Amino acid sequence: MESSMRAMSYHRSTQRVVLSTALACSVAWLWVNPACAATAAPAANPSVAADDVNPADLPEADLAIKAEPAGQWTGFLTRQNMLGDIGGLRSSLAAYGVTLGLTETSEYLNNAKGGLNRGGDYDGLTTATLKLDTLKLFGLAGGTLNISAISVHGKNLSADKLGTLQTASGIEADTGTRLWEAWYQQKFLDETLDFRVGQQSIDQEFMVSQYASTLVNTMFGWPAVPSYDMPAGGPAYPLSALGIRVRVHPTDAITVLAGVYDGNPAGTNDGDPQRQNAHGTNFDLHTGALYISELQYAVNPASLGQTESANPGLPGLYKLGAWYNTQNFADQRYGTDGLSLGDPNSNGTATEHSGNYSVYAVADQMIWRQAPDSMRSVGVFTRLMGAPGDRNLISFSANAGVTLAAPFEGRDADTVSLALGYVKVGSGAAGLDLDSGNRVRNGETFLEATYQYQLTPWLQLQPDIQYTLNPGAGQNPNDPTLRMGDTLVWGLRTNITL
Repeated sequence: MESSMRAMSYHRSTQRVVLSTALACSVAWLWVNPACAATAAPAANPSVAADDVNPADLPEADLAIKAEPAGQWTGFLTRQNMLGDIGGLRSSLAAYGVTLGLTETSEYLNNAKGGLNRGGDYDGLTTATLKLDTLKLFGLAGGTLNISAISVHGKNLSADKLGTLQTASGIEADTGTRLWEAWYQQKFLDETLDFRVGQQSIDQEFMVSQYASTLVNTMFGWPAVPSYDMPAGGPAYPLSALGIRVRVHPTDAITVLAGVYDGNPAGTNDGDPQRQNAHGTNFDLHTGALYISELQYAVNPASLGQTESANPGLPGLYKLGAWYNTQNFADQRYGTDGLSLGDPNSNGTATEHSGNYSVYAVADQMIWRQAPDSMRSVGVFTRLMGAPGDRNLISFSANAGVTLAAPFEGRDADTVSLALGYVKVGSGAAGLDLDSGNRVRNGETFLEATYQYQLTPWLQLQPDIQYTLNPGAGQNPNDPTLRMGDTLVWGLRTNITL
């Protein structure tokens, strides 16, 4: 996400040292603690019992070869998590129904042309998640308690060097460590109904496109309309808000989501919202309400509780949703005296509108699969959103793209994606530009190509390139009378499951 403030360099340096030290200590612990050693790989043919095999019959059998103790790093490249069992910690927690998740996303992005400045920045995100299964913990079936925290480090290329409305990376945020989510979910009626209550980031469930999630640009995660039009950018990464969500599955094909949340996760409309709720612990319920609902229809779906469909048809998921915020929203062009806010005679006080809203549609559809049991497939997605142009900076946003899974033989876990994003500045903001003698903002378009390369089960490398046309919708944020050149961003992201 784009942010307007930066933490002091001392804090950035300190945080890098702390993270590096923690990783080094983890590696050292793995080296000296035998309990962390990964188990040996299973036999290539598990159907053959060990007692049925005579070692002397194996072609590699050699009496001169002596058994060696398993090395500390045996299985290191094939385990699911880089740190393995962390000295028995994960397995000990699992016995009580507790799952520990640790991930690190790090990236270097560089602006090769246009924008505000040329050059590159490092950006990183560490996420820690604890999930508690209440059945194992104290015998309550269907319950899940989720607590997560995030630590953002590095700098934001979009604010420093791009000036684009559609920010280059979905992990961009103000540096710091904060509580992210803390909620409890309970399932009922054979999992056809569930409730979630607590501190939630709604970008994890609403407006989600499965195929868009492989891309780096922010707009393929939390789109431009809610990012700019909801107070504080809405209860989405890196912020969250108190609320309650209900989900109903009347059939395997139909899902209904509905929720109500605090209207402003920052608790105020003044200043940088991420600084106003710097630790994620405001827990505010006094800044209006956000209502959101979404209807989902699945094509060739899996049965409830299953991950794969028995139907050989190509799966798809279509969503239609809307949200409404009860706060008052300032007009982007006119004051309470009826004059343009760009008129020298204006009183400078924007007229207010009661409430704000948006409607949206999301479509994910697989259009080709090599075989019913093949990982190689092609999926397409599109996401469209609209909002009133008088009270919002962005009145329309769109995403569309195509993703190829398993693009090469032997690379079943890889994906290659090509997509574009577009935003349109609302009529009020564009009118104010005209009244003020500034460059009139209109639309901004970007293209992105990315490849996710699964190097090991826990390490993913992702080269990425993005090109933005008419950045800032035609206006330089540092000087609204000027425009910027088109930007070209290249970079590399790493995703590590710790």
